[in-house]
Formats: sequence, C-alpha cells, structure tokens
Amino acid sequence: MKKLIARFLFLILVSSSAAVLANGRHASNISVSKKLDTATFATGCFWCTEAKFQQLNGVKKVVSGFSGGHVANPSYRLVCTGTTGHAEACNIVYDPSVITYDELLEAFFVAHDPTQLNRQGNDEGTQYRSAIFYHNAAQKEKATYYITKLNEQKVYKSKIVTEVSPYKAFYKAEDYHQNFYNQNPNQAYCKNVIQPELEKFKKVFKDKLKK
Repeated sequence: MKKLIARFLFLILVSSSAAVLANGRHASNISVSKKLDTATFATGCFWCTEAKFQQLNGVKKVVSGFSGGHVANPSYRLVCTGTTGHAEACNIVYDPSVITYDELLEAFFVAHDPTQLNRQGNDEGTQYRSAIFYHNAAQKEKATYYITKLNEQKVYKSKIVTEVSPYKAFYKAEDYHQNFYNQNPNQAYCKNVIQPELEKFKKVFKDKLKK
C-alpha cells in the first residue's frame, strides 16, 4: 500500500513537472527521441535493481556493475569491502519513445527506500547507497526536481538521502552477476529477498510491464 501511495503522489508530480521543466533551458529534452538512452541507478543490491527494471516495457537491457568510485575496474569482492567508493548500480538502456526518464525515476523511487543512508534492508555499506548518476543536464534537473518535491510533499517519513552525481565511469560486474535473478530463481537470496520485492514492484507497475 505504501508503494502504491508513493507512486500515486509521484504521478501527480510528473504531471505538474511537465510545465515547469518545459519553461526551463532543457525544454527540448521533453520531445520524444527515436534512439536509445541510458539511465544509471543504484538502489541497493544490483541483483534486485536489475530484476525490477527488466520488467518495464521500453527497457531494452539492464547491466549490473559499479559506479561512483575511485578505483578502476574493481572486482565485486573489492567493492564489497566498501573501500572503493563504488555503489552497486545498473545501466538501464531504454527506448524513450516507449518509457520516459521521468517514468524510470518514478520506478526508482518506488523500487527502494531512498531515505536509508548507505543501506537497503539487511545490506549495509556505502556500496548499497541510493544514487542517481546523471548522464546530462536534463537528467540532473529532473532528478533534483523530484527529490525536492517528494521531500516538500513529505511522501516519505524521512528525508530522501539519494546521491545525485555525474556519470563518470561504469564498470560491468562479473558475468555471473548479470541476469542473476532469472538465472538463479531458487537461490536463497532470490527466493527470500528479491522475489517478494519483485512481486510488490510488479503489482504497483502492472500497467507498465512487458507483455
């Protein structure tokens, strides 16, 4: 129910933001593009992030990896130490003529708890932080706009702590991390953590799922 309420309030913000952003310097970005674009989000464990965004119509590919750190080509084991500065993140390749960046942000804020600092559930550490790595000025503007409005409307009980940073580098995680949930549905973490979260996500976004 909380996720449904959050999405309902976000939809109101999306409709009201169109006029606001159209009056800004990035109005041209509102027009539909025929080419694919990329969003880079961190919502905790990238296995869970990947599984959720794969469900959305218009999302062509989701790649699990690491972003926001200071070590080149880090391994999963090294990132797990919390010393590289990276967040577990996903590059979400999408068709903006089918799903917009605003809609992906909507899914981002519903898919996890953006008020938890450096953790999601039992996963704790800076590598599990909430983050949006923007690829251009329009993405930055939209991300900061919605964070400001969601905080003003007190959609969450606590203040959003999502990091909004420029996209600088993304390092693909090892092959066994890719498409992890679909490849390992009976693994304990998948069954006990990802599956319940995924079912909630699918119920909230049932109108945007792939056929």
